[in-house]
Amino acid sequence: MRINKYLALQKHSTRRGADELIEKGLVFVNGVLAKLGTKINETDKVEVKFRGPRKTLLYFAYNKPQGIVTHSAQGTDKDIEEVFPVEGVFPLGRLDKDSHGLILLTNDGRVTERLLGPKYEHEKEYMVKTKNALRKSFKEKMEGGVRIENEVTKKCKVEILGNRSFRIILTEGKKHQIRRMCSALFQEVEDLKRIRIMNINLGKLAPGGHCAIEGKELEDFLRSLELT
Repeated sequence: MRINKYLALQKHSTRRGADELIEKGLVFVNGVLAKLGTKINETDKVEVKFRGPRKTLLYFAYNKPQGIVTHSAQGTDKDIEEVFPVEGVFPLGRLDKDSHGLILLTNDGRVTERLLGPKYEHEKEYMVKTKNALRKSFKEKMEGGVRIENEVTKKCKVEILGNRSFRIILTEGKKHQIRRMCSALFQEVEDLKRIRIMNINLGKLAPGGHCAIEGKELEDFLRSLELT
């Protein structure tokens, strides 16, 4: 195993951050200064000699209200990092301005690729209301995959809740995916709320509220991402 992967798995940093630690001369293998690309075995002793305290990893669930932008707000808009009360964390993924509900924040750079990378298929669950009544074929067509522009979405799970509402579970995250899928099937979204990401549920968290992810919930989350 390459040393940067090992350091990432041991929560020292991201792989890129591990390379930076090595370049700074802070990593030793069996008492010898490590080099970029060094490969290690189970019997090797790896030491990281940090200068200063090691960063505490933080994980939060946040109920993003409508009107808040996830990243890079323009004009009078505000983004999550401007309104979130804990400094040094960043949102994982996006939730468009007109949508609301669960978004995760962390300072653990390892999570980004494991949660959002296209080769990983992690469930995200949403509650959706439409402006017009759902067609009889809506569930079947949504679940089978919908063509949006030049690609077809992956199969998903849909539960019809009423004549204008449904629950959907996706394992991919294309930009404005649910809105575009609905539009392709002649439905217009009135309200879109994310209620779950993997094992993390929005629950009764109030709009604009947040809570720390910790204990067994965090252990299960990181284990599912193969980070423990």
